[in-house]
Amino acid sequence: MELALQLAARGLGNVEPNPAVGAVIVKKGKIIGRGWHKKFGGPHAEISALADCKKQGANPKGATMFVTLEPCCHFGKTGPCTDALIAAKLKKVVVATIDPSKHANGKGIHQLRKAGIKVSVGECEAEARVLNAPFLKFASTGKTWVTLKWAQSIDGKLAWAKTDDKHKWISCEESRKDAHKLRRRVGAILVGINTVLKDDPLLTPRPANGKKPLRIVLDNHLRIPLNCKLLKTAKDVPVLIVTNIDTLRTKARKAKQIAGRGAEIIACPVSRSNLKFLIVQLSKRGVQRLLVEGGPTVIGSFLKAKLADEVVIYVAPKILDAKGGADISWATNRLHLCRAEIKHIRDDIRINGLTSKGLKAARLSV
Repeated sequence: MELALQLAARGLGNVEPNPAVGAVIVKKGKIIGRGWHKKFGGPHAEISALADCKKQGANPKGATMFVTLEPCCHFGKTGPCTDALIAAKLKKVVVATIDPSKHANGKGIHQLRKAGIKVSVGECEAEARVLNAPFLKFASTGKTWVTLKWAQSIDGKLAWAKTDDKHKWISCEESRKDAHKLRRRVGAILVGINTVLKDDPLLTPRPANGKKPLRIVLDNHLRIPLNCKLLKTAKDVPVLIVTNIDTLRTKARKAKQIAGRGAEIIACPVSRSNLKFLIVQLSKRGVQRLLVEGGPTVIGSFLKAKLADEVVIYVAPKILDAKGGADISWATNRLHLCRAEIKHIRDDIRINGLTSKGLKAARLSV
């Protein structure tokens, strides 16, 4: 199952909004087939593993399959995996965790057992649930998973006091490439208006690999420049501006100009939190995962509202001027991450973990 999880992880960034799934087939103590879901709309892990058996000249009859998520039993972009497993005459299927989707939720397991295949559930379940936490949350609750991401110095600064070509980035190039992998896994990317005014970002994953996440800007006073990169590309990659109802009334002309460039505007009622309002709207739109890349004010707002499920931090081995740069330490001094993982990326360190909210959403214990 650990190997199946490693295989599943290879699909991250290519299979979303589908889950990342891996499968390994074992017979007489030897691996005779392995596979993973490689891209959205492509063969599922179980089908790839069976195909690998054929390629290796092995017969899966009487074998055991280890798979990281309950096999599907419905028709979607591909046929039911359960039919293929039954036809292959497997003896046993070991499942890491159940798929809580309406079309699954134990139905695939029931179908396999009805066909005489032994099924056990729960092997490496925690690891499997962490791997696909955004999918599992959305499938079971219909609510968007929120990931906060930022790069900082050791002393908690998100930017240099004064930026130029030499002092534009805090993290290394490899860390920035890693962050683009994260962008390819999400349905939407969010920043505040100050980030747009300062950096004029595109907010697209590079290379895109066909992914076009919704780009969101929190802009209470509609200060977004009409000639910024986001609006220039809004007809090719969707843009959503989040403002409030009063601004929409007083700046109707600016709102019309923004809409004319292809962006969508939604207005939050004055009496409601625009962040909670936004999460509800994204959930209704089917956005499984939101990536927040804003500055300390936006990140702090999400933390204060307890909306974050996951945090990803790139820490660079630098100490910046204590009097300069955007400081994130005030917003994170009480932040506690669970199931945390640490990875070295050249000289940087990437820390990612779940908040207590994310832990609960993934149905995991500390």
